Amino acid sequence: MASVVLFSGGLDSAVLLALERRDHDVVWPIYVRAGLAWEATELEAARRVLAAPPFRDRVKPLATLDADTRDVYPATHWALNGTPPAYDTPDEDVYLEGRNIVLIAKAGLYCARVGADRLVLGPLAGNPFPDATPQFFDAMAKALSLGLARPLTIAAPLAHLHKDDVVRLGRELGVPLELTLSCMNPDASGRPCGRCSKCRERDDAFAATGP
Repeated sequence: MASVVLFSGGLDSAVLLALERRDHDVVWPIYVRAGLAWEATELEAARRVLAAPPFRDRVKPLATLDADTRDVYPATHWALNGTPPAYDTPDEDVYLEGRNIVLIAKAGLYCARVGADRLVLGPLAGNPFPDATPQFFDAMAKALSLGLARPLTIAAPLAHLHKDDVVRLGRELGVPLELTLSCMNPDASGRPCGRCSKCRERDDAFAATGP
């Protein structure tokens, strides 16, 4: 099967892309812009990751789609103005209502256009959000399959793993983890802020796995 991977250039999505590339002959990485504060820097990181092994010349070129949510979230929302929740805050504080609904709808249409029958996302074990459950993915797959008149599977291959497990898997797959960016407030040069909860999750995962 051909596979489309929602790819951000972050740790989880880079490992997910490598895993899909190992198991599928044709893999399309796609980045969906939604108008969030960190996207320009994140997109540059995604391009850097794809230019390195094991991805260079081994996956399809990155497709960039637009699904702007700035007309839904208020202008004061932390994801739009670049003031993410702090380092020690729980996952619930970074919930973006309906984000996976928007991403999957746009990506599902892309799957139909390129002839892919598998759409892959990267939620991990313990994800608390209602749009990251197996029931939700199954329901969206059924709706898109009906609406597009073609079968589509939505998969989350990392859903049984925690982030330290993902780091270990990434090392096994040869992913350039040092090029990935998992931060909600990076500076213009792509350096992580070191103060948001995404940075904390990444720091904890590398601390648990060692150098």
